[in-house]
Amino acid sequence: MIVVMRHGASKENVDNVIKFIESKNRVAHVSQGESHTIIGAVGESDIDPREFELLDGVKEVVKISSSYKLVSRIFQHEDTLIEVNGEKFGAGHVGMIAGPCTIENEEQIEECARLMASYGVKIIRGGAFKPRTSPYSFQGLGEEGLKLIRRAADKYNLAVVSEVMEIGQIPLFEKYADMLQVGARNMQNFNLLKELSKINKPIVLKRGLSATINEWLMAAEYILSGGNRDVILCERGIRTFEVATRNTLDLCAIPVVKKLSHLPIIVDPSHGTGLRDKVEPMSLASVAAGCDGLMLEVHNKPECALCDGAQSLYPEQFNELYKKLKVLAPVVGKTF
Repeated sequence: MIVVMRHGASKENVDNVIKFIESKNRVAHVSQGESHTIIGAVGESDIDPREFELLDGVKEVVKISSSYKLVSRIFQHEDTLIEVNGEKFGAGHVGMIAGPCTIENEEQIEECARLMASYGVKIIRGGAFKPRTSPYSFQGLGEEGLKLIRRAADKYNLAVVSEVMEIGQIPLFEKYADMLQVGARNMQNFNLLKELSKINKPIVLKRGLSATINEWLMAAEYILSGGNRDVILCERGIRTFEVATRNTLDLCAIPVVKKLSHLPIIVDPSHGTGLRDKVEPMSLASVAAGCDGLMLEVHNKPECALCDGAQSLYPEQFNELYKKLKVLAPVVGKTF
């Protein structure tokens, strides 16, 4: 349920509504729009809307039928804008995150960071803990990997995003990373999401391998409900019967999500296709479809990569793609 305040409602009016919500054992979440203040009443107990309508300053009360409340476009009409190291996601901006799938050694991550910075990238990606299908595959360098990417990022004035896999790793990521990524396999790790809701860093929430859009938005609701409003959704392909590509990149999710939610949505065409030659066309298509950013895998030597080399762009390929994206974005009303 959300309470829409009248234009010009006083702070006292707003405070009284919040106190009333809390008296009913619900949690109040305030969203300040351009013309109206909207207050979400989140909780399990049922409240008669007429009780709100009698309060001073209340314009209308709207029941939200969907399971997610704070994520909903009804709760917040304006797009959420998230900015990290000067890179903007949402509200008409298209951000870029790029770098290797995993941190392999100091030389590799140093070179990748240098290359990304030379192309104008402001946020580098790199996995320190890798959730792999096979227990015999490279699992990442752990904390040592986080130290290496942090050192390289600081040298070239880059922000860091890396994937957190469990609750016990959160303190490490708070120390070394600027953004935390929740991978597809952990999208419904609700205990992890609850803990991430308490930290003051943006979260990139990847869509689960077989998750519906509703399930994906509900996962985001876990993070927002705990107080962290900086969530970026990431479409990275879903599992279908098709085997020509690693996953099926669901670009329809972009306009669907943007209608349902105010959160920015980015696309990872590297994991979405699993094939280097498909990354450019799907990146361009993603921006044309209205995405708020891209997360791309770029490796200084993809043929030597320990993880996902076949879907990683060569640096020169990324540079050419980046130039095309900057030309395309204004055509569809976006700023890159």
